Amino acid sequence: MTRITVLGATGSIGQNTLDLVARDPARFDVVALTGGRNIAQLASDACKFRAQLAVTAHDDLLDDLRAALAGSGVEAAAGQAALIDAASRPADWTMSAIVGAAGLAPGLKALEQGGTLALANKESLVTAGPLVMETARKHGARIMPVDSEHSAVFQALVGEDMAAVERIIITASGGPFRDWPRSRLATATVAQASAHPNWAMGQRITIDSASLFNKALEVIETKEFFGISPQDIEVLVHPDSLVHALVGFRDGALMAHIGPHDMRHAIGYALNWPDRAALPVARLDLAQVGSLTFEAPDHARFPALRLAGEVMARGGLAGAVFNAAKERALDGFLEGRIGFLQMANTVEEVLSRIYPDNGLIDAGFSLDTVARADHVARVTADQVMMDAAAPHS
Repeated sequence: MTRITVLGATGSIGQNTLDLVARDPARFDVVALTGGRNIAQLASDACKFRAQLAVTAHDDLLDDLRAALAGSGVEAAAGQAALIDAASRPADWTMSAIVGAAGLAPGLKALEQGGTLALANKESLVTAGPLVMETARKHGARIMPVDSEHSAVFQALVGEDMAAVERIIITASGGPFRDWPRSRLATATVAQASAHPNWAMGQRITIDSASLFNKALEVIETKEFFGISPQDIEVLVHPDSLVHALVGFRDGALMAHIGPHDMRHAIGYALNWPDRAALPVARLDLAQVGSLTFEAPDHARFPALRLAGEVMARGGLAGAVFNAAKERALDGFLEGRIGFLQMANTVEEVLSRIYPDNGLIDAGFSLDTVARADHVARVTADQVMMDAAAPHS
């Protein structure tokens, strides 16, 4: 049996992973499941899959989790140390689907066990790409990309020589605001930004998609995972969300990965690699699809992609600063402290304030230095938002 752990089991990626596991229960032995505040879902899944351990990230919910698991034989734990313990338990395959920078430390711990890490937590590569890749190499672990775009690139590169790759193109749906003028974007509400036209995802990643910050993170992730130069990474807006990525080769050929917008494809590919197992996803009828639409992204209305380019050019821990500032700016938008457009303004201002501190940006990659850059960026983002809200004399 394949021993599996799902970090972030109660989110959309985690639930889709467990959906696939449930279809072939004799093949899998669930070691640990972790989640956030959805204790009912976490406990239900832990009992259903007979997990050894269930962990909530929130210490204050430990008693609730223990009560929900009473009599089940499933061990209950809570907090950061418990998340690390879950990731440390021997597993052949681990899904890394904790949202945000919080997923870095558990993901690194899972890599140290030498198995396969199915990486849905893009922030790990954005904040600490060299550290993540070196940890995998050091411990003989394998990283399988689970973002639909990076899974598509990975699949298009099977049997190919990276030296023959000329460019990588990842697609963006454009989100709910693709056609909105900048003046209307200024008044966009949280509810409007939370309604993705194609994908069913959590609120934070859906809003990141609306602002194209999610795509900005994926551009950086592409650079780190595939080792390609930033200038050879392109983004195309593709409202249909059927072409997930394209790889261009030096002979002029383009290899496109086309599939339905269902995350179970990328998850299932990582779960079954190197085999292709039957998956419960829709089969496309291209005659019914009829046509595919592409357009260039508008950097003026959505500056996140430009900022990602600057982050990659700066290097060092700039990615950790960028991600932390983005996360705090998103918090500010959700809390009503700043408007939709001010998220990008906040991130850009944080970068401008922190970039002169070469000692912080160029400190080298370790959990401590990444955590330090993350902390400074969050404090700076809060100050930027306070400054923006202050009355001007």
